[in-house]
Amino acid sequence: MAFKIGLLGLGTVGTGTAQILLDPSGRNPLVEELEIYRVGVRNPEKTRPVQLPPGAVTSDLESIVTDPDVDIVVEVIGGLEPARSLILKAISHGKHVVTANKAVIARFGDEIYDAANEAGVYVLLEAAVGGGIPVIQPLKQALGVNRIRSVIGIVNGTTNYILTRMQTEGADFADVLAEAQKLGYAEADPTADVDGFDAADKIAILASLAFGGRIKLEDVYREGISQVSAADIAYADKLGFVIKLLAIANREMLQDDPTDRLRLRVHPTLVPRTHPLASISGVYNAILVEGDPIGQVMFFGPGAGAGPTASAVVSDILNIAAVLKSAGGHRSTGVSPVAAEENSPSPITNYPLPITNLHPLLTCTHQHYCKIAPIEELTTRFYARFLTKDRPGVIGKLGTSFGNHGVSIESIVQTGFQGEFAEIVVVTHDVREGDFHQALDEIRTLDSVDSIPSLLRVL
Repeated sequence: MAFKIGLLGLGTVGTGTAQILLDPSGRNPLVEELEIYRVGVRNPEKTRPVQLPPGAVTSDLESIVTDPDVDIVVEVIGGLEPARSLILKAISHGKHVVTANKAVIARFGDEIYDAANEAGVYVLLEAAVGGGIPVIQPLKQALGVNRIRSVIGIVNGTTNYILTRMQTEGADFADVLAEAQKLGYAEADPTADVDGFDAADKIAILASLAFGGRIKLEDVYREGISQVSAADIAYADKLGFVIKLLAIANREMLQDDPTDRLRLRVHPTLVPRTHPLASISGVYNAILVEGDPIGQVMFFGPGAGAGPTASAVVSDILNIAAVLKSAGGHRSTGVSPVAAEENSPSPITNYPLPITNLHPLLTCTHQHYCKIAPIEELTTRFYARFLTKDRPGVIGKLGTSFGNHGVSIESIVQTGFQGEFAEIVVVTHDVREGDFHQALDEIRTLDSVDSIPSLLRVL
C-alpha cells in the first residue's frame, strides 16, 4: 500500500522532487511505495515539465493538508506565509511534514515542533540547510556522541559564487552580482543572500542541533558581502587569504561562568589558504564540524538547485515512510513518535530518531534557550583598510591609537594610492572586538585619516 504524498509547490525543488518520485527505478525500493497524491500550485493551468496523475493538481493548498488520505505533506513553496500556516494545519490533522524551508524553521521552529510533539508526528528538514549535503542527520546521529566545539560553514551558494568570481576575475561586487542575476544564481531581490539573512537562518538551525538548545534568530550577528571590494580581494590574496561569507557557531567556556555560551555570527571573513574551507568555490557549500573526540569533519557538496535539494527532500520522505512501515501504519495514532518506535515490531534504529531528539529547536531535556555571547566580547583577528592623507608619521599615529586600546598589530603596510589618498592595510593579532572598535573610534578623529572603507574579521 502506497504512502500518499501531498506536495505543496512545484517550482524548482518541487519539480525535482516529483521527478524522483515519478521515476523510482534504480533507487531505494521504498520509493516505489511513495505516491504523489495531491499537488498544490498557484496556477493549475500552467504547463509543467512533469506528467502528474490526472486530477492531482489544485490551487487549494489547504485542501491538501487537511485531506484524510494524505500521509506526508511536503512543503517546498518557500517564504514565511502561507508556508507556516499550512505546516501547522498539516500537523493539526496528523500529517507528517517534510520541509526545505529554513526561514520558517529558523523563525517559527518552536511553534512548529511544539505542535508536532503534541500531535505525535515528524517534521524533517534535511533540505533546509546545505541543499543536498547530508548534515542534519549526521549532527543528530553519528556526531551526537561528541561534544561539539564549533560549526563553521559556507552555507550560501549565491554569495560564494559572487566572491569566487571577484577573486578569479578581479571584478567588483556590483558587476558580478548583476551577472549572477542574469544567470539565475542570484534572485532579482538578492537581499536574503548578499546581506547574510539566508546564512543566519541556516546557522541558527545548525547551532541548535549541534549545541542542544533553542536559538533566537535575532541573537545571530549578521553582516553581508556588499562592502567587500575588489581591492580587499586583492589584498587578501597578497596576505595569503581568500574572502568567504562564513556562518560560525562555536562554544566557549568561561572560568567564572559554569554555563556554556555560544558565539553565533555571519560575516565576510579572511580565510587562510591552508584552511579546508578556502578551496570551496562557486555555488558549492561546505560545513566544518569540530568536536571531541572526533576532531574535524567536513561536509561538502552542491548547496542548491533542483537535484541536490530534491534529493534531501525525498530522503526525508523515505525516512518517515520507513518508520511508518516498520510501525505497521501510515498516519499518526495520537501517540508520540517515541512511543510508536518503542512499540514497533521491527524498529528502525539508524533513522529517524524520535522527534524530541531530531528537530533542531527542542533537542535538550529542558528545552532551554542557548546563552549567546554579544559580538563585542568576541576575540578575533581583524583586517582593516584605511585611506589617509599622504603625510609622514601617519602609520605611527595609527599604531599609537591601536596601542592605546590594547590592539596588537601583526602587520601594517602602505600598499599604494587611491586618488590623492594613501592606502594602508592593517592586520591585527587576536583582540577583543569592543577594544578594536574603540581604537577605530579614536582613529576616525585623526586629521590625517580620511575613511576606513573596509573592516573584515580573520578566521
